[in-house]
Amino acid sequence: MSVKGKIACPGCGYEIEIYRNPVPTVDIIIELDRPEGKGIVLIERKNFPFGWAIPGGFVDYGESADVAAVREAKEETGLDVELKYLLGVYSQPNRDPRQHTLSAVFVAKARGEPAAGDDARDLHVFPPDRLPSPLAFDHDRILSDYLAGKKGVWG
Repeated sequence: MSVKGKIACPGCGYEIEIYRNPVPTVDIIIELDRPEGKGIVLIERKNFPFGWAIPGGFVDYGESADVAAVREAKEETGLDVELKYLLGVYSQPNRDPRQHTLSAVFVAKARGEPAAGDDARDLHVFPPDRLPSPLAFDHDRILSDYLAGKKGVWG
């Protein structure tokens, strides 16, 4: 537990500690079935840190992680997704160079034609055996974990 500092209550003067906590985020691995085969939707980030990434973003105050995942998927890809399951929670302190984040990573399926939106410069549907490298954040590790669980299914 890392204390950032203390502030005094303006009403009574009682000092309370302010803590630095990881910021909650979501990432969504979107599986897309297309005539040319199955693929994973990745966005090319418009903002730092640059590079290809799994769609995702920050959880808004008062929003649940699953609702944030559906919202972020729509904002960044234009796709309406159906969440299938939670892959895991990724929380390495250095996973995001901007700040310590904690990401709930969902796997979702979608239909339709994706389009780059929001903070995505570009979007591409990659076959699982031809993902770009390196990826932003810890998305190499996340997709490696995901694909390890899919062995034999994508073939």
